[in-house]
Amino acid sequence: MHLTQNDIKNLERVKRLNLINSITGIKPANLIGTISSKQETNLAIFSSVMHLGSDPALLGFVLRPAQDVPRHTFENIMENGFYTINHVQTSFIEKAHYTSTKFKKEESEFEKCQLTEEYIADFKAPFVKESTIKLGMKFVESIPIKLNNTLLIIGEIVHLIIPNTAIDANGYMDLGLLENVGISGLNSYYKLEKITDFPFARPNELPNFSE
Repeated sequence: MHLTQNDIKNLERVKRLNLINSITGIKPANLIGTISSKQETNLAIFSSVMHLGSDPALLGFVLRPAQDVPRHTFENIMENGFYTINHVQTSFIEKAHYTSTKFKKEESEFEKCQLTEEYIADFKAPFVKESTIKLGMKFVESIPIKLNNTLLIIGEIVHLIIPNTAIDANGYMDLGLLENVGISGLNSYYKLEKITDFPFARPNELPNFSE
C-alpha cells in the first residue's frame, strides 16, 4: 500500500483516524488523574505522554482545549495546577480503556471504571492505586499547536513512585517486569517485553555489523 497526501485526506474518516493514530507504532498507555475545585475527580487514558527533559524533569502530553469540546482533564489542571500520570498494567487494561467514555463532569471515572483513588500528603491530585508507576505532576506551561487546534501540556515531576525491584543502580526501569502495556491506535493494547540492553553509542565502539 502506498498512500499519497491526497489519498490520506480522502480516506473514510474512521479509517483515517485509526490508521494515522496507529502509524507511529506502540505508544505509552497512561492514566491522567485530576480533581476540580469542587472535588470532582477525573481519570482519562492518554497515549501522547512524552519525555521533554531531565533537568528539570519535564513531561508533556497533547489534548484538545476545553473550548473545542468538554475536556475535564484540561479544565481541572487549569483550576488547581496539579495532576498525576499513572502507568497502565495488564491487570487493569479494560478498566483503563473505558475511562475514555464521555462521562458527565460530576461522574468520576474512578468510580465508573472501578479504579481506586489514592492520595499522598500535600498533593492535590488523585493517583491510581492499582498502578505500579505513578508520577505527581505540577503544571508548567501549555503551548497551542495552531495547525490542528491542540495543546501541548507541559508539567514538572514533583513526585515519582516506582517499585524498588523494577529499577537498577543506573536508574533504568524494566517495564516488562512491571507488566506495562502500550497502545497502538485508539483501542489496541500490547504487552511490553524487554529484549536486550546496549551500551551508550560511541563512534570508536561501533560493532562490526558485517560479521
